[in-house]
Amino acid sequence: MTAPRPTPDRLWPATSDPDEIERVELEHRGLPQSTYHALARAADRWPHRTAVQCLPDGEHWESPVSRTFAELAADVHRAASVLAGFGVGRRDAVAVVSVNCAEMIAAVLAAEAVGVVAPINPALATEHAAELVKLSGARVIVAAGPELDTRVWTLARALAAETGARALLALRPTAPDSAAPALEPLAGTTVAHLASLMADAPADALPAEAPRADAIASYLHTGGTTGAPKLAARTHGNEIANAWMIGTRLDVDGAVLAALPLFHTNALIVTLLAPLLRGLPVVWAGPLGYRDPALFSVFWRLVEHYDIAAMSAVPTVYATLATQPIDADISSLRMPIVGAAPLPRAVAEAFRDHTGLDLCEGYGLTEGTCASACNLPGEARPGSVGRRLPYQQVCAARGWDPLPDGEVGTLLVKGPNVFAGYLVDGVAHAGDKVRDGWLDTGDLGRVDADGYVWLVGRAKDLIIRGGHNIDPVVIEDALLEHPAVTAAAAVGRPDAHAGEVPVAYAVLAPGATVTAEGLRAWTAARVPEPAAAPKRVDVIDAIPVTTVGKPFKPELRRRAAEAVAREALAGRARAVTARLIDGRAVVVYVEGADEAVIEDALGPFDLAWEHAGSRV
Repeated sequence: MTAPRPTPDRLWPATSDPDEIERVELEHRGLPQSTYHALARAADRWPHRTAVQCLPDGEHWESPVSRTFAELAADVHRAASVLAGFGVGRRDAVAVVSVNCAEMIAAVLAAEAVGVVAPINPALATEHAAELVKLSGARVIVAAGPELDTRVWTLARALAAETGARALLALRPTAPDSAAPALEPLAGTTVAHLASLMADAPADALPAEAPRADAIASYLHTGGTTGAPKLAARTHGNEIANAWMIGTRLDVDGAVLAALPLFHTNALIVTLLAPLLRGLPVVWAGPLGYRDPALFSVFWRLVEHYDIAAMSAVPTVYATLATQPIDADISSLRMPIVGAAPLPRAVAEAFRDHTGLDLCEGYGLTEGTCASACNLPGEARPGSVGRRLPYQQVCAARGWDPLPDGEVGTLLVKGPNVFAGYLVDGVAHAGDKVRDGWLDTGDLGRVDADGYVWLVGRAKDLIIRGGHNIDPVVIEDALLEHPAVTAAAAVGRPDAHAGEVPVAYAVLAPGATVTAEGLRAWTAARVPEPAAAPKRVDVIDAIPVTTVGKPFKPELRRRAAEAVAREALAGRARAVTARLIDGRAVVVYVEGADEAVIEDALGPFDLAWEHAGSRV
C-alpha cells in the first residue's frame, strides 16, 4: 500500500482521539522542519493576519503593539542578521535574560533560527545565572535594557563581564515613550540596543541556511536533584512536534493569552509556537505578566476586548481570577489551561463556580519539551491530568518495565518530543534519563486503559511553587553553611495559594543555641532567589533515612502535610495525623471532624485524606 502524501488538510485532524489521529503517520502530517519554517509558513499563508499583540503593561491593556505574521517574520530576519553578525552560528547559544516584551519574541525566534536560544530566569542570583551562561557557551547576551528592568540590566552587565561576552544587546519596553537612552560601555563587549542594530538589517531572509529538524533549538534550564545547574537541549523537531500536538488541542476561534515568562517552556511552546502553527493571534501581557495587579483588575474586560479563547496559567492565577468580579462577556473563553503545579480541587471548583468553565489540566516536563497529556473541554476526567497527546506513549513502570493499566509506578514518556539530553561540555547527553526512547519523568502515577494519566506524587524532590521549580539542594546548601547545622533537608509544604512552598528541617550540633527563626533568616539571605527562601525551618533530632541510610524525604513531606492539616483544622478536630500511602502523604482524621468540615478546611490545599476508613 502506498503511503499517503502530505496535504494541507492532513495537518490538523478532525478528532481529538489520539488513537484515531495516529492512523496517519506523523511524517505524513506535513509538519514544518523547524520553528523558523513554522514562522515562514505563517508569513506566507497569513501575511496580513495579526500574529501578536503585546501590551505595555496591565494599566495600558487597550494600547497594544501589534505585528502581523509577515511583520514578525521580517523582525526575526533582522534580529537573526544582527546575531549572525556577532558570530552566532548553528551550534552557538544566545543567552536571553529578560522579562517579557515585544522585542523578546523576535529575539527568541531569531536565536533559534541562526543558533540556539538559552533563555534564563532573570530572577536568579548572579552566580547561578552565570553558571548557566557558561554552561551554554553563549557569547552573545540579549537582556532587558535599563528602561525595561534596571535590576535585570545590572545582572546582564555582570553576566557579560564575567563570561567575556562579545555582545550585550538591550531590549526596550513595549511601546517606549522616549528615544533610546545611551548605554554605558563595557570593556571588551559591544553594548547596544538590539532594535537600533536591527534598523538597517535585511528583513527578507535569514543570513544563513535554515535549521533542520535535528538541529538544537533551545537550552532550557531545569531543576534537578543534584544541585548542579542543568540545561535541557531540545531539537527543532522536539519543539515543532510538541507544539503541533498541543495545537491539535487548540481548536479554537479567537486569540490566545500569554502571560507566563518566556524563559519557561510553557510560554515558549503553548503560547508562542502552537498558535504560530495554527495561525492564531496571541495577546502578550506586559513584563510582569500574571504578577501585575493591574492585569487582574481588568482581566475579564481584556478577555472580551481581545476575544480570548485560550490561556495558560498556573493554579495560583486561577485562584485569584475566581475572586475577580466578572464585569464583561467572557463567552469567547473556552480553554483555560492549567499546569506546571498540582491543581488543588478547591481551585478548580471555585473557578468553575465563578465562570462556568472547567480548567483544562495538563501534564509535562521540560525534558519532554513541554506537554504529554491534557484534559479537553467536555472530555475531562476529574482528578486526572488528561489524556496522552497524539504520537506520545505514556506508561507507568517499575524500573523500565511497563506495568498494566491502572497500576502505580514511575511515569515514562516516549515520542518525538523527548529531549536530546542535558548539555555536558557542549554536547547533549541523555544519560540514564532516557532508555530505548523512553524518558523517565521521575513522577509517580498510573495510566488508565483510555490513556488518561493520574499523578500520585513526585518521585523527584523538586519543590514547585506556583509553577516555578525550586531545587531543594540550594536551600539545604545554604542551611549547611551555618556553623551550628550538621544536617539539612528541604521539601515542599502544601500551600493554599502557591500549591506548595519550601520548608526545611535542620539537625544541630550538640550545644548549639541558634533558633529556628534565626536559621530561616540565615537561609533566606543565602538562597539564589527569593522564591527559594523557606517559609519555616524546623529543628529536628535527625533527618529520616531509608534502610540503606539515604535521606527519606517522603517522611518529611508527611510531617509538613500533617502540620498544615493540624493548623487548618485547629479547633475543629481533636486528633489529626498523616501517613504515607504509595509514597504520598495522606491525612487521617481520628476524631472530631466530619467530611464537610474536612472539605472546608483542606479543600484549598493539594492534600489527600481519609475519613472513617474511606479515602476521600
